[in-house]
Amino acid sequence: MNAKSTTPETRWLNFLERAEVTLTRAELLLPEQPATIDWTKTLAARWERRHGVRYGCGALYPVVAPHTVSLDRLVGIDEQKARINQNTKQFVAGYPANNVLLTGAPGTGKSSLVKAMLGRYGKQGLRLIEVDKGDLFDLSKILESLQGATQRFILFCDDLAFDVQEGGYRELKAVLDGSITAPPENVLIYATSNRRHLMSTFFHENFSQSDGKSEIHPDEAKEEKTALAERFGLWISFYSFSEDDYLAAVSGWLTQHGIPLPKTEEAIETLRLEALQWARLRGSVSGRTAWQFARHYAGCRALRSES
Repeated sequence: MNAKSTTPETRWLNFLERAEVTLTRAELLLPEQPATIDWTKTLAARWERRHGVRYGCGALYPVVAPHTVSLDRLVGIDEQKARINQNTKQFVAGYPANNVLLTGAPGTGKSSLVKAMLGRYGKQGLRLIEVDKGDLFDLSKILESLQGATQRFILFCDDLAFDVQEGGYRELKAVLDGSITAPPENVLIYATSNRRHLMSTFFHENFSQSDGKSEIHPDEAKEEKTALAERFGLWISFYSFSEDDYLAAVSGWLTQHGIPLPKTEEAIETLRLEALQWARLRGSVSGRTAWQFARHYAGCRALRSES
């Protein structure tokens, strides 16, 4: 049957069939509809743009098994633990508290300390939401999704740093202390970074230049770079571990793995030398290196016990 011989009714039915096929294919491109999170049962979540979600849209997805850390297991950072614990304790109790910026040497426990807060205060209503730097444009949407919740939320931005002209930091600045919208009372931002001021700096910025291309007011440019970090009310600095701090961290992580510490001086010295050799091979004496060595040592010991 050709097009000329078809009736209007037939053409209409053919159109409806094609439309149904088109709509079915289009459904695959529509954003996912994630289930509403029950914060009474969910301790942690992550803001994500998952596969199949329309570009520019994100949602909160629960973390099934949050990585919590025992605060007592973190050694060599007692002052840092006390400061962030006091701030978080105030926040959970409903009292004023500050957004926190944790900066310093890699592997010294910055991220672990934030996770330890969830382990300590999760039963008291604290919740942790991880937000990637690339998703900072969605901060306003995240805050909207938390309105009306009775829990207290920490938005966790790990390893935060910005390059010149990079977007995202202005949205963070506005949420911290620069928007006409009042910041929500049940949300704080905890961020970690290896850069004290979060922005990249260059050697030539320390010198005045007269090449015709430099800023007329270089001090103002520097202030712009430090403006974001200054909006965090609490700065907590971390420093490289000493050898004693590293060995103490090794002991703590071995205990958490259920490995009894040696009793004799000879066995203690053997473990000490093995731990230091591991650190030298890694070129790092830090809490992260201690944790990695403890996993290696515990696994080797378990295999020897089986054989």
